[in-house]
Amino acid sequence: MTLAGIALGAAGILLTAYWTYGTLLARLLRLDPRTKTPAVELRDDLDYVPTDSKFLLSQHFSAIAAAGPIVGPILAGITFGWLPALIWILVGSILIGGVHDLTALVASIRHKAQSIAEVVRQHMSQRSYLLFLSFIWIALVYIIVAFTDITAQSFVGTFNLESGEKAVVSADQPPTRHEIQGAAIATSSLIYLALPIIMGILLRYTKLSLTMATLIFVPLIGLAIYAGPFLPLDLESLLGISQVQAHKLWDVILLGYCLVAAVLPVWLLLQPRGHLGGYFLYVALAAGAVGMLLTPQTIQYPQFRGWRVDVLGKGPVDLFPMLFITIACGACSGFHSLIASGTTSKQLRVETDAKPIGYGAMLLEAMIAIISLSCVMILAPDSPLTGKSPNAVYANGIGSFVQSFGIPATLAASFALLAFSTFVFDTLDVCVRLGRFIIQELIGRPDWIGRLIGTVLTAGVPLYFVLLDPLVVNGKPQPMWRTFWDLFGASNQLLAALTLLGVTVWLWRTRRAMWVWLVTGIPTVWMYVMSSWALMTMTRAKFWDSTAQSWRWSSDPVAWAGVVLLVLAALMLVEAVLAIFAGGPPRRRATLPQTGNLIPAAG
Repeated sequence: MTLAGIALGAAGILLTAYWTYGTLLARLLRLDPRTKTPAVELRDDLDYVPTDSKFLLSQHFSAIAAAGPIVGPILAGITFGWLPALIWILVGSILIGGVHDLTALVASIRHKAQSIAEVVRQHMSQRSYLLFLSFIWIALVYIIVAFTDITAQSFVGTFNLESGEKAVVSADQPPTRHEIQGAAIATSSLIYLALPIIMGILLRYTKLSLTMATLIFVPLIGLAIYAGPFLPLDLESLLGISQVQAHKLWDVILLGYCLVAAVLPVWLLLQPRGHLGGYFLYVALAAGAVGMLLTPQTIQYPQFRGWRVDVLGKGPVDLFPMLFITIACGACSGFHSLIASGTTSKQLRVETDAKPIGYGAMLLEAMIAIISLSCVMILAPDSPLTGKSPNAVYANGIGSFVQSFGIPATLAASFALLAFSTFVFDTLDVCVRLGRFIIQELIGRPDWIGRLIGTVLTAGVPLYFVLLDPLVVNGKPQPMWRTFWDLFGASNQLLAALTLLGVTVWLWRTRRAMWVWLVTGIPTVWMYVMSSWALMTMTRAKFWDSTAQSWRWSSDPVAWAGVVLLVLAALMLVEAVLAIFAGGPPRRRATLPQTGNLIPAAG
């Protein structure tokens, strides 16, 4: 089968699932267009704003589609072969990820658009609520570290599109047609961040309509890509520092950006950037898909490399359970529930919009994951790119697809890398904002002091990790994002399991229908087993000396974070079992809580 045939077949499966299983889910959840949603009932044009589905879909899609649907499929495809990765993306997104996102969104709108943590509090206990918040915050730290560091890596050095190696470029030796400067991507990314701020100001203080703003600013993103190579922001040359130092400095700059962005009014950055980012990602998805269909490509990479694969620097890696935590976004992601029950639920105009936005956006993200996996499928088994960063593999693949439109290789790769950065930017500051609200909730300080403490802690802890000296594997330093990726995947998937657990308890206590155990119960068990298994495997390795065959004390904070996550997840499971067998009606709160809306739509 050809690459185009696989892509078309996958798209057909996803589309069929949307119209069949998605429709069944909508009926089971009793989505009714006549029921007033919280956005309508509680409309204040600040937090609760009824939004047209096509605009809300782009905003939601932009928020959930981080680097995960690119990095995870590429790493898993290279490690285990493309076929297991493809099967998990399709099965996971249709039967688990889409169900997770849709039920989290519906649970929120049925509870006055409150967060999924608040749903857990109402149907389980106050203890489970605090356990859930703590788990989320630790998982967010992993997300921020991994996404910050992999983005910073793309801002330094010069990539050779054929080998993925960092090239040496001097003033008298400019980049060749097969090379692209990380500094150019940095410039394009900064221009991209400036555009939504300008758009937000114009929308707020002028009569510019959202439609006209979209028509003006989306093409300007293309101009940002074009301008990058002419105005490269090369910190190495400007400051006379090494590439490693420049990488660390970009880590600091990106976290500094998150620190500021997390406290800005969302009308100034989050909302317009999410809107623009959504449309840009549609363009990136369409360009990659159409380019792949127009450009004849031969599948060269092995479809299956074995149940246990030796990975350089990591030793043997088992397909079960590591495949299912390596590919998180694109198949199932716990982070999506935080977006669905945060900003999205407060803007859902009618209940039936939950199907395209909750279920449909997950399937769209699966398609992004498949296109990313296609970038692996076209590689030769001995290609030097198989040992390089996923963003280099992605840039090479998308660049080769987009060249069918007559676009030069370097510009096509710049387009791919900016798309990659766009995925990340649209998630990073939301993560810090979310972490800030969690800290405020836990310490009981909704005032400016709590705001300061929450923001500094949520951005400061990742800063500590990215500034650590990298692990040395086989004589080479391993980037910090790679150290954290598996831990991020495991904790993120365990968060999905806990969300599905909370949703299952809510549905069972309110519906008492056997379909609950099939639709959300089985996915809960699968995600809980796979993520716990993976997290235990990785955590155990940090406390076990394989040479001496004995336990050892670990000073690695990552190891202890893994222990804490496992304990929190186990306690949450106990709370869920107690709630299921408790019987009686769920607890109801007389009024809305003062806090608990973890990602507010404004402010």
